[in-house]
Amino acid sequence: MIGSPFTTLLLLLIAHLVGDFLLQSAAWVRDKNAHHQRSRALYLHAGVHGALAWLVLSSSQSLAIALLGAAVIAVTHLVIDAFKSHAPAEQVRYFIIDQALHLVVLVATWAWLGTGGAWLGHAAAWLLHPRTLLVILAYLIVMRPFSILIALIMRRWSHGVDNSGTLADAGARIGMLERFLVLTFVLADQLVPIGFLLAAKSVLRFGDLREDRDRKLTEYVLLGTMLSFSLTLTLGILIAHWHTAL
Repeated sequence: MIGSPFTTLLLLLIAHLVGDFLLQSAAWVRDKNAHHQRSRALYLHAGVHGALAWLVLSSSQSLAIALLGAAVIAVTHLVIDAFKSHAPAEQVRYFIIDQALHLVVLVATWAWLGTGGAWLGHAAAWLLHPRTLLVILAYLIVMRPFSILIALIMRRWSHGVDNSGTLADAGARIGMLERFLVLTFVLADQLVPIGFLLAAKSVLRFGDLREDRDRKLTEYVLLGTMLSFSLTLTLGILIAHWHTAL
């Protein structure tokens, strides 16, 4: 018997990952994408998830309840994957939506079986706490809003920069990842890794700057990096201060 209700949820998540990524072959994926709801692999894949879910639930529930929960997980998995098989396989958004829907089903089934109500209540209380909301707000700010602000500030220098040899939107994506890491380090009170991150970014451009290749682009990138780091550090320090004050 499983002692903690949260253990059941963790086992359901592990079972999902095993079923979706370890026990599903590339041939099954191709068959689902080619034949959709008529795919034999689709039903085999859903059956695997149902069997794994039953193994988990049978450790903490009666046979009938475990079978019912496993059936819900298997059927919903089949429906979700059938819809996903019609979506473009190479787009990340559909992969994220697919996994998010599976996660919702697993959590809902876990709560519906009466094992996760209290845990969900604690999770909701934590999520709605002002400290948590403050951190969420900070992460949202350092993504698109800061990208737009930095782009507006840097616009006066962007006209003279030749970025024809760079990846489309790569700079904006790199900036978001940088700010995400910087904010995380600040909130974790770990400022040393920020120095290493800034040094690594500078080293990547040092050769071009020394050899006078793409000097304007190098200076433009470094200026944008310093601006991005400065804004995120300032916001992170303010959020950390307010976080302790709440």
